[in-house]
Amino acid sequence: MSSGSPSSGSWPIALPPAPRAVARRRPAALLAALVVGAAVALIGTQALPTADARESVVASELLGSDAEGLETELSPQLAITEVEARARLAEVAASRAARAERVAQEQAAAAEAAEAAAEAARPKAVAPVDNARLTSCFCQRWGTMHWGIDLAAPMLTPEYAAEDGVVLRAGAASGYGLAVYILGVSGDVTVYGHMERIQVEAGDVVSAGDQIALLGSRGQSTGPHLHFEVHSGGMDGKRVDPVGWLRARGVEL
Repeated sequence: MSSGSPSSGSWPIALPPAPRAVARRRPAALLAALVVGAAVALIGTQALPTADARESVVASELLGSDAEGLETELSPQLAITEVEARARLAEVAASRAARAERVAQEQAAAAEAAEAAAEAARPKAVAPVDNARLTSCFCQRWGTMHWGIDLAAPMLTPEYAAEDGVVLRAGAASGYGLAVYILGVSGDVTVYGHMERIQVEAGDVVSAGDQIALLGSRGQSTGPHLHFEVHSGGMDGKRVDPVGWLRARGVEL
């Protein structure tokens, strides 16, 4: 057997293993592990409720709908004294009273304005009978003076006060059957005769256009009509032509 060759029956000699390359990669693996751990910790922190939040959830579950009321009860109350409350009530009452008075004054002013407008628009004189026919003048008739005018119309036609005034007389009158005498604001007296029915009494205040009677044919009459006279300045004053008297006040027959 030659030198350098193992003898027959001897064991081979074991060589030591070569160093691993993985030892050189250990720092990189450690860094990666740290990054992953930090990410997991961050996610865990965001997902998990805080201790206070956990306590709030538990309290809500235990108390149910009473949790909100409990929170309100625990908050501090705002308050004023009874004296301050009464003073406030007095202020409110005074404000309401002032407002009511202001409204009442405005309403009164509006009512006065409306009344004034109505008064301004109201006629100051009217024809004593509407749509009547003049059948007799203020003139000589059958040899004697006729001191008024006759206005013919159907029976029971309304008769009106010719101007504002006060009723002096209302009732039976010689020759007229029934008659009404009115002292007007002009100072003159207007006379209405032969009516069928009188609808005013002595002392009544009337306005121009107020109904005072229903036309008739009582007394010395030949048919239904109104005998209308005007006594200037009073009952015993001079009798004047009613047509001219009405025309001077804007009334045409």
